Amino acid sequence: MPRVLITDSLSPAGLEKLEAAGGIEVVVKSGLTPEQLREELKEADGIIVRSGTKLTPAALEGQTRLKAVARAGVGVDNIDLPAATKAGVVVMNTPSGNTVSTAEQTLALMFALSRNTAPAAQSMAEGKWDRKKYTGTQLAGKTIGVVGLGRIGQAVARRCVALEMDVIGYDPFLSSDLAKEMGVELVRDVDQLVPRVDYLTVHTPLTDETRGLINADRMSQMKKGVRLINCARGGIIDEAALAAALKDGSVGGAALDVYEQEPPPADSPLHGCPNLLMTPHLGASTEEAQELVAVEAAEIMSNFLKTGEIRHAVNMVPVSGAEMAEVRPYLDLGYRLGVLLSQITGDAGVNGVKLAFRGDAAKKKTGLVTGAFAAGLLADAVEDVNLVNAAAVARDRGISLEESKSESAGDFSTSVSATVTTDSGDYTVAGTLFGSGYLRLIRVDGFHLDAFLDGTLLIYRHRDVPGLIGFIGNLLGEEGVNIADMSLGRSLDEPGGDSVAVLHLDQCPTEAAMKKIADHPEVTGVRAVKLPGRGEALPGVLAAAG
Repeated sequence: MPRVLITDSLSPAGLEKLEAAGGIEVVVKSGLTPEQLREELKEADGIIVRSGTKLTPAALEGQTRLKAVARAGVGVDNIDLPAATKAGVVVMNTPSGNTVSTAEQTLALMFALSRNTAPAAQSMAEGKWDRKKYTGTQLAGKTIGVVGLGRIGQAVARRCVALEMDVIGYDPFLSSDLAKEMGVELVRDVDQLVPRVDYLTVHTPLTDETRGLINADRMSQMKKGVRLINCARGGIIDEAALAAALKDGSVGGAALDVYEQEPPPADSPLHGCPNLLMTPHLGASTEEAQELVAVEAAEIMSNFLKTGEIRHAVNMVPVSGAEMAEVRPYLDLGYRLGVLLSQITGDAGVNGVKLAFRGDAAKKKTGLVTGAFAAGLLADAVEDVNLVNAAAVARDRGISLEESKSESAGDFSTSVSATVTTDSGDYTVAGTLFGSGYLRLIRVDGFHLDAFLDGTLLIYRHRDVPGLIGFIGNLLGEEGVNIADMSLGRSLDEPGGDSVAVLHLDQCPTEAAMKKIADHPEVTGVRAVKLPGRGEALPGVLAAAG
């Protein structure tokens, strides 16, 4: 009988769900030392944890019986994913259970800011009656900016629309059609949003790109008296800049549920700030949310143990080793095409993706390749996106994913092409495999070529006239940038037509060099693209899949 170990407090509804599944032994043991945990795992097929249990490399190493971890919650910071993957343990989480509770916490803080609820309540507790001092403002008719429109951001936006607020949303990957359906004005640049809002709430992951996203410069562009809310991740709003803006009155109020360091240290600049409401990370702290994530974790674990289903996995894919060996080069190809298109399209909002598999590629598990492509497309915008969850994450943002297959080889024995539909038009790239894993770029939009699909690429569109290649070569030479390879695709079999060139570079060009190329009268567009190096291990679950 499979044995499931539970080491953190779990809602009784979750325990009941697991026991009701039948055929599973449930063992509850909390407060284990690291050594005790390691020993208990030797006798467990699965473990359900919250944030209290730390699954470290030491705990996971050599665990030959353990097959799965279910995290009752979203974050998996307490689980060492590389160690779990190395041990052959699938890690699954419950991403949707806290959506409503976190959205409601955001609105609760927004209401409290608007009506001065906390200081007014404190004043009453002190025996005072200061009605005039705590005059507030209504939300109806105000403009709120929602930065990040994933599950929680969308839930907040819909509720704000119902409150008769004007909602402006920023998300590089939400489709325009879905935003319109929600009643949200969509922008693709945060700087287009910040000057217009009366309230701003953030709902993005914390990444290198989003750390300090709302900084001193952006706060200076906001309306005087703007109110800021963060129930997402500490660090998205620069705390030092926020403290200064609250003290000088340029920001009228702020409410924080999350912090750069939790709990905030004694020397945090936030302490003592006026018009600041702070709560101790309560976003998912409701009875309903805790019950939902517990029940979902129980379902995930029981289905895995009884049927082999893998749901919401963050480090593995449902495919056999033999199948993975065959599809692995295509995962690499799909991921690189996704990364390439994400950089080519820039901030243009992606609405849909069409992947076409021809020849040998059409005979593989194309769903996995589509997942790898989506992971590459979303890698810079979404936290913890991987082969398993990328397609679902894309669809959550209104991005449709379509596949077509033809075993007819065409010009190549195998090929994968991807077309993304954006607010500014369609973009297409295609790639192929030579040998066991030699990846090549064979198409950029309507231009056919043969270029490397790794490292740094300089892609520029131009009119095919004499002298341009020499100009660019000399310019890059002066910058100390070496050209390793070049491929040209042109629309005509004679000079003068529209063309595209792909230069494979040993170094990345400077911004000054890029500007000089872009300013050339015969160049109609230029992009520098950074791809993984040839043979470089792919990130996260993609690497593990190999």
